[in-house]
Amino acid sequence: MATDLTDTARALEAAAVMKLLARRPRLLALGEPTHGEDTLLDVRNELFRQLVEEEGYRTIAIESDCLAGLVVDDHVAFGAGTLDDVMERGFSHGLGASAANRELVRWMREFNEGRTVDDRLRFAGFDGPLEITGGASPRQALTALHAHLAARVDPDLLPCTAEQLDRLLGADDRWPDPAAMRDPSRSVGRTPEARELRLIADDLVALLDEQTPHPTATTSRDERDRARLYGRAAVGLLRYHHWTADTSPGRMTRLVGLRGRMLADNLLALAERGPVLAHAHNAHLQREESSMRLAGRKVRWWSAGALANARLGEEYAFLATAVGTIRGRGVDAPAPDTVEGLLYALPHDRCVVEAPRLAAALGDPRPTPRVSPWFGYAPLDPAHLAGADALVYVRDLEEG
Repeated sequence: MATDLTDTARALEAAAVMKLLARRPRLLALGEPTHGEDTLLDVRNELFRQLVEEEGYRTIAIESDCLAGLVVDDHVAFGAGTLDDVMERGFSHGLGASAANRELVRWMREFNEGRTVDDRLRFAGFDGPLEITGGASPRQALTALHAHLAARVDPDLLPCTAEQLDRLLGADDRWPDPAAMRDPSRSVGRTPEARELRLIADDLVALLDEQTPHPTATTSRDERDRARLYGRAAVGLLRYHHWTADTSPGRMTRLVGLRGRMLADNLLALAERGPVLAHAHNAHLQREESSMRLAGRKVRWWSAGALANARLGEEYAFLATAVGTIRGRGVDAPAPDTVEGLLYALPHDRCVVEAPRLAAALGDPRPTPRVSPWFGYAPLDPAHLAGADALVYVRDLEEG
């Protein structure tokens, strides 16, 4: 395939990215085709630094537990805790072990020294409190939301007491049973207690919304935003557990869809405060419908990016990332008739390419999709190329 892409590639810098966009987005989404590679996280960190210094961005959100992320945010914004403790408790999915994530947290804390609260950088996880094997207990979110309201409203308005809530929640270890992902009968998501907790969570969130005009002298913006986060997490977790206990053919579709909804709701809430750089897998941020095979079935759902794009329009932008090699995982130089192969021929280790222009240059039919020998890496889908605003290309990843 004789396609010269040299004129479409630019140095990977924030200024070059912004020139490719119709406007400065409130939500700038940077995807990655694989997890656990610090080279890609280093690229993310450098882009975020430039967005902070040149474009006024103040928030970064990553694909990690939204509740655990509060530990990181307290550290970078207010100096709470030690860096070691924050890396251990503030990340899910093993992300706290990453040297690049550690450097991000260290730099954000250093940047915030001496700055006013409104000018400080903020950190957020925007995933639900979920792991591959299931969801966490809703205790943290529900009790925190209940305590927030109990301190501010007449007790008669609350749907239950703290003691009643504790009794209904029961032992925390009964909620995240790994066996429930394959055996719905092991889930507690449809027990009488869980059903009552769903009603209580709904009532608490409704009460929080009803109290929005409450005088703010004793409640800061951070406190209100955290209470809303607790509400989203509680409702989302209880829905997730409910569908974990389901036995219908739609079970897995609902579970991945609910996770996408939690991701999107958290991103949209963050974007209300100002521009955000969000970082997650390409599949979570793309505009097109996502799909994967689970338990022998092909599951399709609308990702967080698709949902956010539907709400934000031009204020949402998506940068997909493609890579050349991951030699430590057996991913060698791409075939020349793939998009990655065409990019591999460029004289750049890292660059950004205008995706719609690239798609037009390639024409139809699109190049052959790349096939990965490693399950942990998802090559770019050529059919989705025009749906991205830009394509970030990293030629070689060091061994993860």
